[in-house]
Amino acid sequence: MKLFDTIAGMGHEQLVICNDSSAGYRGIIAIHSTTLGPALGGTRFWNYATDEDAIIDALRLARGMTYKNAVAGLNLGGGKSVIIGNNKTADREMIFRAHGRFVESMGGRYITAEDVGTSTADMDFVHMETKNVSGLAGRSGDPSPVTAHGVFRAIQASAKERWGSDDLSAKTVSLQGAGHVGYYLAKELHEAGAKLVITDIDTERVKSVVNEFSAKYVGPEEIYGVQADIFAPCALGAIINDATIPKLRVEIVAGAANNVLLEERHGVALEERGILYAPDYVANAGGVINVYSELAGWSSARAFRKADEIYDTILKVFAIAKSDKVPTYVAADRLAEQRIAAVAGMVRTWPQWPNK
Repeated sequence: MKLFDTIAGMGHEQLVICNDSSAGYRGIIAIHSTTLGPALGGTRFWNYATDEDAIIDALRLARGMTYKNAVAGLNLGGGKSVIIGNNKTADREMIFRAHGRFVESMGGRYITAEDVGTSTADMDFVHMETKNVSGLAGRSGDPSPVTAHGVFRAIQASAKERWGSDDLSAKTVSLQGAGHVGYYLAKELHEAGAKLVITDIDTERVKSVVNEFSAKYVGPEEIYGVQADIFAPCALGAIINDATIPKLRVEIVAGAANNVLLEERHGVALEERGILYAPDYVANAGGVINVYSELAGWSSARAFRKADEIYDTILKVFAIAKSDKVPTYVAADRLAEQRIAAVAGMVRTWPQWPNK
């Protein structure tokens, strides 16, 4: 692996390799960009096959956070950290306190939060060593309602683009995943009058959505072939692929799941089938908005108002896609890059004295 070529090619500012043998800690912190503000991105705890896999994952995720934060209109750059190891271990305090010390050593350039394999309890351990952490227990609370509201607004915007109206009362939505976000999204869709078709591997979750929101249940593999107007993936990533695209019988794909396109070419494949795709990191930005609300001291109501803006952001993405004649996933990147470039080009009017 040509490390510096890789970092330069992906546009990263910094990569930090961290080790504390006494704590059993091996970590990587990747900062992609601090143009808009300190780099925010969660800590992923995962048993990677190789160190190289861990580095690539950190770099890829950090870059994704830059674009997500930028397109959400937040004053945050993008970063990510990964801890290599078994995330089921019960001995967590020293691992995460060690991580907190390395986060603190970044001098505020990086702010972490929970992610795959970590929890608010783990972030409390991190907080023992640094203030540069968000997603703490008892602070901003469960991000699921805010995330779901943003996805709901993305679905409304997609409907507006496709059918000229964001009224969902005559639409059918096939919803993959009835977890926290899926549940709250189902609630909003039901209140808007949409008919729901739901799947999840957890039968208790399915029962809740079926009973409370008059949803119809189908098996996990059947969801792709459901005749519906909108497909809302809210579970696994990489589910838009060569096997599933031919099965889709919808006009819109818009959901909360991350990285739903297995490869970028699958975004093109959706376009070729005439299916409108709301890029996932734009639609699900309510999660990072909720984290930012904790950092900025916002109320819950203000976080929901910010998530409302996803409606207009999605419409901007569609407008760029049409004007530039590019797929929507490319248009989303261009919208993020426009904001980053605009902020980077601002005239600095304060005296540039060295810190003393």
